[in-house]
Amino acid sequence: MNALLQLGEPAPFEVLEDIGRSPFLFTADHAGRYLPKSLGTLGLSETDLARHIAWDIGIADVSRLVASHFGAFLIMQPYSRLVIDCNRPPESPTSIAVLSEHTQIPGNLELTAAQRHERRVSIFDPYHARIEAELERRRRVGQPTILVAMHSFTPIFKGEGRVWEAGVLYNRDSRLALTLREALIAEGLVVGDNQPYFVSDESDYGIPRYGEQRGNLHVELELRQDLISDSTGQRRFSDILCRALPLAAEPFS
Repeated sequence: MNALLQLGEPAPFEVLEDIGRSPFLFTADHAGRYLPKSLGTLGLSETDLARHIAWDIGIADVSRLVASHFGAFLIMQPYSRLVIDCNRPPESPTSIAVLSEHTQIPGNLELTAAQRHERRVSIFDPYHARIEAELERRRRVGQPTILVAMHSFTPIFKGEGRVWEAGVLYNRDSRLALTLREALIAEGLVVGDNQPYFVSDESDYGIPRYGEQRGNLHVELELRQDLISDSTGQRRFSDILCRALPLAAEPFS
């Protein structure tokens, strides 16, 4: 492998291939919480590494269920966002977090340029190269792309509760986000409109690059973690999304 990733450690992405020529392309940038052995625990406790600061709890299983239903392409990042955040521009100060919520990340303090570069070329670059390769394949064969960036959010952030059960996020192009929000509300969910976060060029990588710049229909979807932390909740939300996503995309087909 390289100095960061050792033999036997996970590859920098996990893929479910497109077997149904589905227009949907799912990404899960924060699906896992694995830390390279060479980094130890980044100075954090196991309790901290199980929290939302390290990964998007529950989103990997929901994403697998939904992508499998559609026979769609899914790519997931198994390494913790605390190693390098695959939904941040590499030049962003938050690409490798030194503070997440109220928690300092000791192993990310005072990194050299070489150490930061090593994390990028080992994890960030291969992950995004695989997305680019899939988008290029689809372009060559004339297969349309609807990008759905899958994320989850903590129900309590900095002491404040979040009432939303899901959120649709967007920047310049709100088309799919707003039709999906309507479909999710019709399913009985409390759905945030650019809540609990919003997309920007500074804070996001996937939607600006693969949605806006390429002209693909897109949405960043957030699900509340306490609602998808077990198999029952994961199945419930995957069923909802399997109904809602085609309805939301129908006006643009």
